[in-house]
Amino acid sequence: MAGDAVEFVVVFLERGPECGAESFLLRLLPRGSCCRLSGGQAGANCQIRGASMADIYDALVIGGGPGGLAGALYLARFRRRVRVVDDGCSRATRIPRSHNMPGYPRGVPGNKLVAAIRKQAEAYGAELSVGRVETLERVAPGFAAVLADGTRLLARTVLLATGVSDVEPDLPHLVEAVRTGALRYCPVCDGYEIIDKAVGVLAASEAGIREALYLRNFTARLHVFRTSHDFRIEEHSDRLAEAGIRWAPEPVDSLRLWDAEVRVRHGAAETCCDSVYSALGTRVHAELSMGADTDEAGYLLTDRHRKTSIDGLYAAGDVAQGLNQISVAAGDAAIAAAAIHLALAPAWRK
Repeated sequence: MAGDAVEFVVVFLERGPECGAESFLLRLLPRGSCCRLSGGQAGANCQIRGASMADIYDALVIGGGPGGLAGALYLARFRRRVRVVDDGCSRATRIPRSHNMPGYPRGVPGNKLVAAIRKQAEAYGAELSVGRVETLERVAPGFAAVLADGTRLLARTVLLATGVSDVEPDLPHLVEAVRTGALRYCPVCDGYEIIDKAVGVLAASEAGIREALYLRNFTARLHVFRTSHDFRIEEHSDRLAEAGIRWAPEPVDSLRLWDAEVRVRHGAAETCCDSVYSALGTRVHAELSMGADTDEAGYLLTDRHRKTSIDGLYAAGDVAQGLNQISVAAGDAAIAAAAIHLALAPAWRK
């Protein structure tokens, strides 16, 4: 065709004996290419023919938090073609200031840290894009991901760094409360910052009791508040009393931010706290794991190379079993990236 126009044709779709009887999808492809696709379980055995080498990434990283970006940085420096798809919801960007990251004596805001790693990964050739992966499936020679806008990406390997999100309490001005430290989620991250302060713990299960006991190392001024009568906090009264931790018999009626304090209304009483920890749990974002093995809490299980039970699928950061920390996520991603590099065909210089 004349000029820069590209001629497209509707291709016919072959079905090999290994593909079963699943229906096929029609695709519009440039003239001269062809493809073979199938749905369901046949996807792992069916090939996409006609896709050039330039169309297939060595690795697709899903998630643009510290873990995903660290993995992309390593892969780019290994001279691998890597694409990051990030929906902009990294939990790390909500951290007002992290004091556990080595090299930052005064701490670093989460959003600035993420922005710095993005810039670093891009400098070495990692391709970063904003979007949301809706589906992930097996196709030879690896995986096909479909984004919310319909974009389809092919990659030989995938690194899941989709993380978790916190179950949030019903607190007005929640963003402001997190920004000022009135509401906290991670005692490992910022227990040091509440030394000797009046601290409340919102508990919906025994996990809240464990969190209160953990915080006892930082302050003696602790108060546990249950979110409903469904949690029988009285069954843990002896453990709490032994640690000198108070607890409210009535469940929380309301929370409000006032003069940099959180005021907790429970029954006829109100308690003022310098900070409140939400121990209501997290949601693990492993929806794209294609049935890979998980633990009872939903965290992905991996081997020492951070590979899941599905060949070619790796996981790093909070979505995988382990300590939910930025430094751990970055370390896990480095391990995964090194394993991915060695699993791929050599990329020798010419």
